[in-house]
Amino acid sequence: MPKTQKDNLFDLVKSLSKSEKRQFKLYVGRLGVNEDAKFMTLFNVLEKINSYNEEEILKTGVIQKKQLSNLKAHLYKQILISLRLSPSHQNVRIQIREQLDFATILYHKGLYNQSLRILDKAKIQALANEEKNIAYEIIELEKVIESQYITRSISNRADELTIEAKDVSRLNVLTSKLSNLSLQLYGIFLKKGYVKNDEEYQIITNYFNDRMPKFDVNELGFREKLWLYKAYLWYSFLIQDFKSCYKYSLKWVQLFYQREEMIHLNPVFFLRGNQYLLEALFYIKDINRFKEALEKLEQVTAQKDFPRSENIDSLIFLHIYSHKINLHFMEGSFERGLSIIPEVHAGIKENAGTIDEHHIMMFYYKIACLYFGCGRNKECIEYLDKIISNKSLQMREDLMCFSRILNLVAHYEAGEDYHLDRLIRSTYKFLIKMEDLYQVQKEMIKFLRNLGDIYPHELKSEFQKLHDRLLPLEEDPYERRSFLYLDILTWLESHITGRSIPEIIRAKANIEN
Repeated sequence: MPKTQKDNLFDLVKSLSKSEKRQFKLYVGRLGVNEDAKFMTLFNVLEKINSYNEEEILKTGVIQKKQLSNLKAHLYKQILISLRLSPSHQNVRIQIREQLDFATILYHKGLYNQSLRILDKAKIQALANEEKNIAYEIIELEKVIESQYITRSISNRADELTIEAKDVSRLNVLTSKLSNLSLQLYGIFLKKGYVKNDEEYQIITNYFNDRMPKFDVNELGFREKLWLYKAYLWYSFLIQDFKSCYKYSLKWVQLFYQREEMIHLNPVFFLRGNQYLLEALFYIKDINRFKEALEKLEQVTAQKDFPRSENIDSLIFLHIYSHKINLHFMEGSFERGLSIIPEVHAGIKENAGTIDEHHIMMFYYKIACLYFGCGRNKECIEYLDKIISNKSLQMREDLMCFSRILNLVAHYEAGEDYHLDRLIRSTYKFLIKMEDLYQVQKEMIKFLRNLGDIYPHELKSEFQKLHDRLLPLEEDPYERRSFLYLDILTWLESHITGRSIPEIIRAKANIEN
């Protein structure tokens, strides 16, 4: 099978909405001379084909191979200019940048007073909207103009600009250090995952403390606080302190509700903050606050004035539906949760161009858990097989690990034990390749490997022994997260007591039937 060609221009064209395509064609045809331009022919070809293919483009006969590279670059630039002019892509940041560009043009024409007036308004707008990087550029241009053309309207103008530049620069440096720390902690998480012992905990704690810049909290604005909370949040996730995760994700979200205009300027950060807030509440099993946060997120994102784009719509779907399923896990309402599956599939199809395959597999794992929770093990196995058989995807090892363990348990529960030995061997081979297995995983594999040697009348006793070995690990700060992927204790209690999994979960959460 031939490998699909990837092309940035093709991806950009395919990302355009109908209104954006119409806007582009109007933009190109504004003078009438471009209607038959070759780059427009290229656009029309790319719009029609389903996958990038240079042979299809050259078949038109209008475009020669030696022209193609330059035409693609020109078309790419023209599409971006059109998008920049589109009202749907206008925001405060672009407007301020545009004013800075206008002021620069006026400065080069020697119209210093006009330039300074525009810069002063743009600077006030930039500072009000926490756009301090642009504000610093504006102040630097003001300094250049004042050095060549003294307005004399304010005698201490030079001193004022110097102080402004110093204050904004200091906050920009602080933000840069905090954002660097947040990004570095996220990089550590992707590379190594959560801390697994006291030694790793100390290394991460020292790393965090050594790189946390000094600051006066009273001087911090929205932007500085946002990066501060993000840094603390990632540190808390790494050390598996989920109560602190809740604390800092809540501060993050509250920051936006205190400055609601920032939701419109930074909708992705707003959605991410809510995602981490809900994730933290799920980890600490606070059902009431979880439901409140989820309902509020749904209400806010459903408002007509909430910013919209393909990327934002896909994030809304991803976060809301992922946590809707989590709520069913927390409440033990697996049967009711099955009704959400068609909506999830529809959302995945609708957002196919913007949701990555890893998150699709995460949805499959959650759906598998829903089926497992209500005893429909064959459907559970079907969804797990979609994950396990996916050879093209580099997924997080912990998700692959628990998918395989749940697959074994589901096969056992479904009575499909005629090839259980083969599954156990393949799972065991996969797990021993992983570094630093959690004790929970080791105990599960040990138990499942010995299943074939256990007589039916001994099963209940063996379930109890495994439960007794795993129960202390639920309180272990480095092991307890394993139970969030797979509530193995509840499964064991179901076999020991004869009660259903949903019944046990509801009893633990004090939820009436």
